[in-house]
Amino acid sequence: MPVDILAALILTTVIQSLFGVGILLFGTPLLLLLGYDFSYTLSVLLPISIAINMLQVVKHYNYINFDLYKNVLLYSIPCIVFFLFIITNIKVNIGLLIGLFLIFVALKNFFPRIEQSLRAMIRYEKLYLIIMGIVHGITNLGGSLLTALVHEQGHSKNITRVTIAICYATFAVFQLLTLYLIGYESGMPYTDNMLLLQISVVVFLFTEEFIYTQIDNQKYTQLFAFFLAFSGVLLIVKSLNF
Repeated sequence: MPVDILAALILTTVIQSLFGVGILLFGTPLLLLLGYDFSYTLSVLLPISIAINMLQVVKHYNYINFDLYKNVLLYSIPCIVFFLFIITNIKVNIGLLIGLFLIFVALKNFFPRIEQSLRAMIRYEKLYLIIMGIVHGITNLGGSLLTALVHEQGHSKNITRVTIAICYATFAVFQLLTLYLIGYESGMPYTDNMLLLQISVVVFLFTEEFIYTQIDNQKYTQLFAFFLAFSGVLLIVKSLNF
């Protein structure tokens, strides 16, 4: 098993265990920087991301915002499938734009005008979800836009995480199906994939028990804002340097 993939996976699993996203959002650029191609990266990360998300959904399924989830199915998923099919072998870099947007969202609690602007933007939720689907299909970074959308809605930490988790898991399922239909096969041995999955589940359970349960709603909101800002900065840095 590649040690670099294992290290990246442990780090991103902790993040996904807290926020519902992370394995794809951070794991994708990390593995690309380590020299793995886009399709291989997806084939390694997608099953693990689905598994962690489904553990979160099973625990808090009664908190899911189903209105948002239905709209994601209608407006985001078709765009994800179509654009992943189109650009499987093409590199597109829009990290700078997404990074700036995440920082913009993270600052909403400090600047009332930003919060007003976001509310105005999210009134056009269907258009936002279509754009999110296009971005995720092309770059695998749509999770950043998903977290921004759910964070802006001001839910409790359980609603926030499980709604993101079920949407993100659905993203990943349709991405895997698309890769299967176009005939892509992962180069990683099955036993390595299973071992990575087992390690990720252990990391999730540890994070859930000793970190997530200790964070109240107010701290979670603050931590989530920091997560968005940090994600934005990383995407900007990556975009400018690569």
